[in-house]
Amino acid sequence: MKTHQIAVLPGDGIGPEVTTEAIKVLEALAEQDTDFNFETTEFPWNSDYYVKHGKMMPDDGLKQLQSFDSILFGAIGDARVSDLVTIWELILPIRKNFQQFINFRPIKLLKGLNSPLEQEKPIDFAIIRENSEGEYSDSGGIMFSGEEREMAVQNTVMTKQGVRQLTEFACDYAEKRGAAKITNATKSNVISYAMTFWDRIVEETMEKHPDLDYEKYYIDALAAYFVQRPESFEVVIASNLFGDILSDLGSAIVGGLGFAPSGNINPSGEFPSMFEAVHGSAPDIAGKGIANPIAQIWSSALMLEHFGRKDLHDQVLAAIEATLVENQTLTPDIGGNATTSEVGDAIIEKLKQ
Repeated sequence: MKTHQIAVLPGDGIGPEVTTEAIKVLEALAEQDTDFNFETTEFPWNSDYYVKHGKMMPDDGLKQLQSFDSILFGAIGDARVSDLVTIWELILPIRKNFQQFINFRPIKLLKGLNSPLEQEKPIDFAIIRENSEGEYSDSGGIMFSGEEREMAVQNTVMTKQGVRQLTEFACDYAEKRGAAKITNATKSNVISYAMTFWDRIVEETMEKHPDLDYEKYYIDALAAYFVQRPESFEVVIASNLFGDILSDLGSAIVGGLGFAPSGNINPSGEFPSMFEAVHGSAPDIAGKGIANPIAQIWSSALMLEHFGRKDLHDQVLAAIEATLVENQTLTPDIGGNATTSEVGDAIIEKLKQ
């Protein structure tokens, strides 16, 4: 029986607090299911590490992580260290070097939560975002720094392989889940090279999946439709920047970033995938024990599904929903007064039931 090896990077702020609860839930599952075993190895690579060592991780950090089955990442961000450092020297090297070219973000209105849209119809779709190139490519520069003629250039890099493999993953996901439609987020009416290229490769790839319907919306209109009719979407594909923005908007319509899990997926399994809550390090509440751990617990459930244990994923999600429906153990961000640990304990109790 396989023992899954999980690298844990708790990170900064509330990251260690919510990650502790996610691991507690995994331990509870392992106690109940003899076919699920895991071991964790923790890496203290965060802003404290940077202050002490001048780098976000050791020179061989990626090599240390490569042998693991997956990575559970907490959050990163600290006022002492520039976001450009924490992101470009820790998160993005992992995503890019481990070919985690899929960012998977479920947008689901859980039972027990109310949408700020007062939505009566179910909201349940996925945003599949290109995660390794696009607008977040490290290509560009500053010229004539400090002069009146100072200028900045930021290049968008899109490749046929990158767009095609994203679309293929989205189509495979849609077909496995019984979804009928793929929605393409674009802006090819004005971004005349990169986004027309994006659309062309998406549409060429979609031709191999004739059973799936296809629609294309410009990003500004699509953002409005997320608010007006979120129930109409099933699988949305987007470039790195557009997917980043849309996924936060999607989280807002289903309860906020406390309910925003994600997976950075290497579909081939050649490298570990990384699972993380989207909410960031929240330094204003760090150490108070009131952070909502649900996004991180849900992220760990996405990891279980990636391991091939969708049954365990579904159990965790059902326990989260049962806790929300009971409405007794909630953190302050959703109107309760429970601690982070108490919410984790409540979810574990629902798992046992």
